[in-house]
Amino acid sequence: MIVVGLLLGALALWGASKLAWFAEFRDGGVLGRQLYTEDGEQRATALVPLALLALAGVAGVIATGGWARRVLGVVLALAGVAGVWTGVNGVKFGGWAPGLPVTEMLLGRGLAVLGGILLVVAGLVAVKGAGAARRLGSRYAAPGAKRAKRDPDIELWEALSEGEDPTAGR
Repeated sequence: MIVVGLLLGALALWGASKLAWFAEFRDGGVLGRQLYTEDGEQRATALVPLALLALAGVAGVIATGGWARRVLGVVLALAGVAGVWTGVNGVKFGGWAPGLPVTEMLLGRGLAVLGGILLVVAGLVAVKGAGAARRLGSRYAAPGAKRAKRDPDIELWEALSEGEDPTAGR
């Protein structure tokens, strides 16, 4: 679930960077009034780096466990808050001139908010489940593996001290 949330969040933030975030009509001189637009990459430069951070977070969540995954989850949640803030900062409702791509502008900001929310949720889930989740390479660790034994002579003497015959099983 964490990986899917991060991938969808990254996709939403990247998609928001490609849509128009600002539009106005400007005087083009002889050409008359022309539509001028700025997309999310120009207007909110944090969108693409946040999307890349979410993609890197996928690898980080898969490869880490324990306290490292908790730290990564907090970083991803904070990045999600930044994504939400980027989407809502400076949005205005109403007062647009006819002919502006209002739907695209609101959709771009909405995608940024959605991507930020997905990052926050995935980060919090990573923090909550950091101890129970498996990490990369854990499949190859034996679940009941004992630690390496000490010197065999010392173990023989300890077995004798406990009243066991260390040679009985051989």
